[in-house]
Amino acid sequence: MGEGSTDTPQGVGYGSGHIPVLLKEAIDFLAVRRGGTYIDATVGLGGHSYEIAKRLGAPGHLIGFDKDPAALEIAKNVVRRSSLVVGQNQQSDWPAVELRHGSFADLANDERRATYDGIFADLGVSSLQLNDAARGFSFQAEGPLDMRMNPQSEPTAEQVVNQVDEVTLANLIYEFGEERRSRRIARAIVRSRPISSTAQLAAVISAAARPMNPGQDNYARRIHPATRTFQALRIFVNHELDDLRALLPAAPQLLKPGGRLVVISFHSLEDRMVKDAMREGARLGQYKVLTKKPVTAREEEIDRNPRARSAKLRAAERV
Repeated sequence: MGEGSTDTPQGVGYGSGHIPVLLKEAIDFLAVRRGGTYIDATVGLGGHSYEIAKRLGAPGHLIGFDKDPAALEIAKNVVRRSSLVVGQNQQSDWPAVELRHGSFADLANDERRATYDGIFADLGVSSLQLNDAARGFSFQAEGPLDMRMNPQSEPTAEQVVNQVDEVTLANLIYEFGEERRSRRIARAIVRSRPISSTAQLAAVISAAARPMNPGQDNYARRIHPATRTFQALRIFVNHELDDLRALLPAAPQLLKPGGRLVVISFHSLEDRMVKDAMREGARLGQYKVLTKKPVTAREEEIDRNPRARSAKLRAAERV
């Protein structure tokens, strides 16, 4: 969920060093129609939302969701201040913008069929969350084991790490982190309880995940040993895959004919779900899939924003 813009009015900043991932590609595939109604399911810091809004014009309507109230406050300033900046030199031509604190899974309960011209979702964790050690998302900085996108929700990662039984912990690390050494890691975590900080957990995982034969385990040398376990805990704590399972079958019912679903994912679990949902939609005559293969970031974008390396964009059009 990087934030920033290639065409941002002077005075509108995104903060936190964020650059929107696959910004041009996302906007191109979304094919925003002036006066349309669009959903940004993951507003983040407002980078993609701003680019959608400026193409909608005054007749349009943008509805945004985010679990993180801190991100929403920043996004409100970005998207709404943009209308003021645009209006300094010319009559403001800005859509109605409605930003909601909550999960895009709520769209599964939206009974308005064929209402939206486009739905966009940039999944995963944002730099705002990763860069704030107090949020507990990153193993690269000392902080409390929190990991909640919505600080009002439960449980925290600390509760999961210290209260879940070993078998369940191993299973969730394997399922949500695709971590082959999940049993070994879960055993080490249980033996090291209580664990209260990101640094402590990362150290426990690193010691447990050391490969038996480093020369044969290329996987272990590519990424930090704690990466996949932290991913698994974050996904579990924030119900990320459950939310995506709610959104994907709802999307074709909510989109108008010609409306588009555009999703950016950052790990294989999400990407597989998006790919399968779009293919099933095509089989049922709901979608025309626009991306036979996922769209990935170009080298120049990866140089500017290394987090874009794992991003995959898929798009489909309602038929």
